Amino acid sequence: MRLAIIGGTGVYGLADARDADPKHIVTGYGEAQVRRAAIAGHEVVFLERHGAGHRIPPHRVDYRANIAALKALDCTAVIATNAVGSLRRDLLPGTLVAADQFLDFTKSRPLTFFDGDDEQGVKHADVTEPYCPSVRRWLIAGASEVGETCVDGGTYLCAEGPRFETAAEIRLFAQWGADMVGMTGVPEVVLAREVGLCYATLCLVTNLGAGLSDEHPSHREVTELMDRRLQVVEAVLLAAVSRAEDLPHCSCRKPIA
Repeated sequence: MRLAIIGGTGVYGLADARDADPKHIVTGYGEAQVRRAAIAGHEVVFLERHGAGHRIPPHRVDYRANIAALKALDCTAVIATNAVGSLRRDLLPGTLVAADQFLDFTKSRPLTFFDGDDEQGVKHADVTEPYCPSVRRWLIAGASEVGETCVDGGTYLCAEGPRFETAAEIRLFAQWGADMVGMTGVPEVVLAREVGLCYATLCLVTNLGAGLSDEHPSHREVTELMDRRLQVVEAVLLAAVSRAEDLPHCSCRKPIA
């Protein structure tokens, strides 16, 4: 099988893919840049979500081009990474979480491939279980293999960004049942489901949300925590890749009606 890894903030390469020559993939939604390498016996496609040099803010990432490129390259499963803020004082910075649900609080992004303006017509994706259970198991087992704990399940709320949230928003999000907040998880997860990719994300808590600590959220705080935990994140990703197996009968891959 061919795997894809979407690296978020702080994750700009992985093992042999870090030095591989970039390839430009042109899609009907834009262009995506990827690097390909053999890792743990699998062909892996690595994509930097924010582009080279972290130059694309969350609300301007071309999520459709990225997912369309991975589909065009015949990827079957995607492991993403997300830096997240915690909405719970007991979910501390440095914690790894394999999200199992999301809430969408974005406002202005193209959200779907199914715009109803082509032969596909109107379609509705079932996202009752938005993250692939099998890929999530790879992440949880991979973390255990390298001596880390990955929390099994958590609700990721995607905010529009690029600003950080207000303290009032953080309180509201927690009341809604969210555990983490980020700016890039949606529509990426939905688009992956629409094209039949088995998708899961490894979230790294980098800070407490606004109002939950004496420190105000900052990009510097996020990147510094990511830098400190980067070797762990990469080790978990590599261990997860080593556990990957084909998923021909996974419900994520069923055609959308």
